[in-house]
Amino acid sequence: MDHTAQQHAATDYSLLLDAEGFLIDPGVWTRETARNLARMDGLGELGAEHWAIIDYLREHYQAYQSLPPMSHVCRSRRLEKHAVRRLFGGCREAWRIAGLPGRGEEAKAYM
Repeated sequence: MDHTAQQHAATDYSLLLDAEGFLIDPGVWTRETARNLARMDGLGELGAEHWAIIDYLREHYQAYQSLPPMSHVCRSRRLEKHAVRRLFGGCREAWRIAGLPGRGEEAKAYM
């Protein structure tokens, strides 16, 4: 994606994001939203491993309304233990791209 397209994506999403970069209304999340947030973060295209993590995060959140331990994310999807960091740069970025809400100070410390 060229710089102009990245700026356009950022402009479109800036009104949807809180000060921490999380979606204000997680209900508006779509797979296209994830793709655009990933581009805004400079991650490029999301591959199968990205989607495996995103899907797990979303499933876990919908079931438990909480953050899963990242070690469970990687184990459950049969990825190496540092896959979240390698693919997203960190837990916070993966959580954000998955379209899940910011979780307050406790979660920030965890992420």
